[in-house]
Amino acid sequence: MALRIATRSSAQALAQTGWVADRLRAAHPGLEVALVPTETTGDLDRSSPIWELGGKGVFAKEVQVAVLSGAADLAVHSGKDLPSSTPEGLTVAAVPTRRDPRDALVGSRLADLAPGARVATGSIRRRAQLAALRPDLTFAGLRGNIATRLERAAEHDAIVIAVAALQWLDLTERIAEVLEPDRMLPQVAQGTLAVECRSDDSSTAALLAPLEDAVARRCFEAERSFLRTLGGDCSLPAGVFAVPLEDGRGVSLEAVVAAVDGTTVLRHRVVGAPVDAGRAAAEYLLASGGAALLGR
Repeated sequence: MALRIATRSSAQALAQTGWVADRLRAAHPGLEVALVPTETTGDLDRSSPIWELGGKGVFAKEVQVAVLSGAADLAVHSGKDLPSSTPEGLTVAAVPTRRDPRDALVGSRLADLAPGARVATGSIRRRAQLAALRPDLTFAGLRGNIATRLERAAEHDAIVIAVAALQWLDLTERIAEVLEPDRMLPQVAQGTLAVECRSDDSSTAALLAPLEDAVARRCFEAERSFLRTLGGDCSLPAGVFAVPLEDGRGVSLEAVVAAVDGTTVLRHRVVGAPVDAGRAAAEYLLASGGAALLGR
């Protein structure tokens, strides 16, 4: 019987899941693996802004249901698509090595954009941070898979895409400029894969163990702790980036909460244990004006 992997059916998701499948076969010679492509709310509605769809879990819920229902044994997600808390009955059994967490501009470098240039992005987080860097910019929405977004790049002066998404599809030649975290903090767990299975499925969890990267896990847990404490999801004008400390236990975490128009940007850095650092950063930003920016 094959190990069944639930996945979104986009080219990027299939590339990610294929990578996981290949490593499972390498770690367990003779293991049969089958993919279970699943359409999510976010895939079916490619025009509405993510925050209008509800943000939390729109690219993950149906894939998670496939595992919980027994239609699949595990699921592969882009870490940034997951809600900040794992649903009851599931566990993130493996966090593989993280890819590039940064964002990138396609079409033009930031400094080369003319005054009033139009940048397309479906992310409030990206929009807020770009507006803070360049208050003169105008913005347009951007949805769809990576191929669709790249096709639409010609309609705008620039678009914003995660570097990791372009890496998965071997399209990094389209990058005009990578935005460093000191200018654009990424989404929670951007560039990370999260592999879920049922909490009571110890045999599948054991098969997934060779995929685990302890450093990536540390940063994953820290960034999710930030979002969980913030009390929101991927539709918030907030970003975070954790870097592992050499002590093998802690992280240095920087987080941001901003006004959507970029007029106010609050940043804070915390060093400490992963979950504690994420929680402390969120609590500080909420108490320092972030709650008002988020309409709390």
